[in-house]
Formats: sequence, C-alpha cells, structure tokens
Amino acid sequence: MHPIPFWPASQIDRKQTPKVPSPPLQIVPLIISGSSHNRVDLVFFSDGYLEEEYDKFIQDAGRLAQDVSGNQTFNTVKPLLNFWAAFSPSKESGIGVGGVPKDTPFGLFRDGTELRGVYYSKPEAARAACDSMSERCDFPILLGNDPFYGGLGGEFTVITSSLLNGPLVLRHELGHSIIDVGEEYDGGYAYFGVNAAHDASKPIPWSHWLSDPPTDDEITAPRVERSVMPMQAYPWTMLNNTSPWSITFTSSGSYARHLVRFSLSGLPEKTDLNVELDGDDLGWVPEPNVGLDRWHYDVHRDGGLAAGEHTVNFTLVNGDREGFAQLCSVEILEFGDEEEFVSTPGYYSLFPTYSDTNETSFRPTNEDCLMRVVTSPNFCSVCTEGLWLSLLKRVDLIDNVTENCEWRSDPHSGGIWIKTINLHLLPLAQLRTDTASIKSEESYTITWKRAGIVMNEFTNRTRLEIDDGHALGRYTISVQFTTDEVRLESDLLASSLQYNVMHKCGS
Repeated sequence: MHPIPFWPASQIDRKQTPKVPSPPLQIVPLIISGSSHNRVDLVFFSDGYLEEEYDKFIQDAGRLAQDVSGNQTFNTVKPLLNFWAAFSPSKESGIGVGGVPKDTPFGLFRDGTELRGVYYSKPEAARAACDSMSERCDFPILLGNDPFYGGLGGEFTVITSSLLNGPLVLRHELGHSIIDVGEEYDGGYAYFGVNAAHDASKPIPWSHWLSDPPTDDEITAPRVERSVMPMQAYPWTMLNNTSPWSITFTSSGSYARHLVRFSLSGLPEKTDLNVELDGDDLGWVPEPNVGLDRWHYDVHRDGGLAAGEHTVNFTLVNGDREGFAQLCSVEILEFGDEEEFVSTPGYYSLFPTYSDTNETSFRPTNEDCLMRVVTSPNFCSVCTEGLWLSLLKRVDLIDNVTENCEWRSDPHSGGIWIKTINLHLLPLAQLRTDTASIKSEESYTITWKRAGIVMNEFTNRTRLEIDDGHALGRYTISVQFTTDEVRLESDLLASSLQYNVMHKCGS
C-alpha cells in the first residue's frame, strides 16, 4: 500500500536538534482510563489550527481518539491507554505544501502536493511540548489541520484531520510507534519486528500462530505461500485528458489468480476515470464520499495472466479533474490457486512481501493486518500480541494497594475491627466494565499469601478481610493475567508485590 514514509526513531539524531521552550499548551483530557503513573499516554498536538479553531481541534482529536480506541484496533488494550489533546494556536491555518511550512508550532508540510508524506520542520518544538507534559506524554501525535490523506511514522506520529483517512493513518502509524514493527505492504524498505521474517529456514517469530505448523517429525521449514509481484510503481503523477498513463509488465503465465492494486486521489466520480488491463475495463468505482481525498483500491481477478507482456492503462475521462486527479501507486500481484496460496482470512503462514528493491521477506497473513492494508481496521493476531507485550512493558497489572479499617457490630460482643486490604488492578478480564464489546477470552488469577502460606479463601478476590487482632504481618499478592490474544509466555503478564500491615486499627 505504501501509505506514508516511516522514520524509525532510532535513526533520528537528537543531538543535532537544539532544545527550545515548549509552545504554550492548553491540555484537555479526551479518554482517561487511569493515572498516567501507570498508563500509556497518547497526546494529540495541534498544528495549523488558528486560535479561533480551538473547538475544531478538540473535535478532531476527540473523534480520532474515539475511533481508534472504540473499535477492534485498540479496544482490548484501551484500559491501558490515556488520550489527551494539547492545543497550541497557529498563526496560519492548514499545513504547508511544496516543501514550505506555514507559521505553525511544529511546521508541518508536504514535499509537493501529492497526498503522501507530511513532514515536520520543528522537531525540537515537538520534543519540548511532549517533555513539558512529563509522564502524560508517551507517544506524541502531531495533528495537522488538513482534510486530506497524509502522515509520517517515527519519533512523532504525524497525521491529518481527514475524515476518511485520518483514523486509518493513525492506526497504522501507532502500530509502528507502539509495537515497534515495520511494514507489511509491498514496496517499502523497513521490514522488522514480530511481523517480519527474512529467512524461511530459520525460526519464525509467529510460529506459535501458524495455522498448519510443521509436526514434530517434520524437518522441513514452514511452507511459503506461492505468489509473485511482476510490477509495482509509484508514479505520484497528475493525470491529463490528453493521453493515458500506462505501464507494461511481463507475466510468467504460471499463476492461477491476480490482483490489480492502485491508489488515486482527486477522482470522486466513476465517470472521471477508466482503469484497464490489456484493454479490459476493471470496473473501477470510487470509494463513497471520498471527494478529492486519496483511497486504495483492489481488483481481485480469478484466472491467471497469460505468459508475456501486459499493459495497465489509467485514462482520465473528465478533463475538469486535471490538476487534481493523481495516480499515486499501482501494483500487480499473482497468486497460486488456493492449494498453493491460502487467501482465506484468519490463515497464518509465510506470505511473501516484496520491498522497493524487490527483495523478499515474509509476513504472517495475506491481507488480515492494517500494517499491510491501511484501509483495514484490524491488526493481525501477531501484531495484536505484540501490542499487548509492548504496552505491558510500560505498565504494571497492579495499580495500587490500599488499606482500611471497618467496624463490624456484633450484638453479643459489641463488635470488632476488620482490617481490609484492597487490590486495585488494571481493569482487564473480570474487572472490565465493557465486556460486551470484548471478543477475547481473558482472566485474572489472584493469589494471596501470608508468611508463605496461601490464603485459599481469598483466591481471585481483590479484597482481603481479616480480624484486626491477627492482621499484622507481611502479605504477598501475586497476579497472573491471561488472554487468548497472547500465546507467548511472558513475565509481562504477571505481577506481584509484598505488602506489610504495620498498624492495628485505631492505633
């Protein structure tokens, strides 16, 4: 899909960016699940919003936060996240084009007019803004006041307020930022992390997710799904009404199916454009309500291509679209039949991915992940597992422990003091309040010990109650979290602490 450039944070030289004061910030909570001391905080910083566009920024940031956390992308990990909006007024509205930033806090701009990368010219200001929020800023998101597709990955996630594409780009880029993985689409250059393998004969990071893993008596590597990419191009060219844009490629003629994949902008109507393969109309229909924004299109075709040369044509029919209509990318993929290349959703194997230099790596699924198909709202299971583990590195399952005293009246003795110890956990598993929207299976296992002896009557309870006269001492609390979205064994899904009761009630 090649949606936007990606700059890994490790490639950014912080020493070359001078420290500057943070721009003034008006900070508004959007979605708060708990204290920033034990949450992962994502902050939308405004760029290209005038003083009088404050309300628009808050609405844009709130819409994006609700979108990515309210559906299946980040829904299961939502209790680990906080979302904030941090407003700083700009002197000019919008983002720059042609490589020239506007007068804005972070200087967002496009290289040209193509709907692809949106860059920042003031990284030191963005860094200062995030640093000024201390523990409330783990992942800064620079939100540009622009209605069209674009963004950037790396130290700062850059997105636009595009109604159609803003949430899509945000999900994809947060995948890079939080999970620390590379791409899955063809034509990129950064393939790394839990969703990438480069040698099928070596251990595969997602071997525990394979739908058909090798049996113990098999010594062969997992099979590779059979496909090839005979053509890929990123023209970023304006279409004209005079001559079609075309490209010729060669097929071996040995595959059973093929896919024509392309992306366009500035073409809102079906009558604007004809897309043809070897003179056959592919029946292109624009995404509803796309307007002049960019969108990615897939045309799946049963039947193989004949051996030899083939031509793809993009013909602008509506001359009024000149100056707006742009062909962004085009790609041909060929596949074996379903026995050679399993395209069924939910199937995990080794699927070839082809870089910008046509080098082959492997990804876990065909089209199940938004790291490959930016228009998808889903992570594959491999990336979802990576998301959990990456977030759990930054938080503790145990939020807090509190101690209290309660007087229990008794008609015979008059009453006794009860010491209570309350365990506050991240609101996951049986502690969730939104279980109706969660499809995964989860559980907490809670064990209380005193002097090394398990207190069985309090197993899986978050509240311990004990006669105050016998409460003094050291308690060990152990918590194990399980979810079917994580198959790897990891200490990150467990937490424990020791708690000392040192005072009697009323003392």
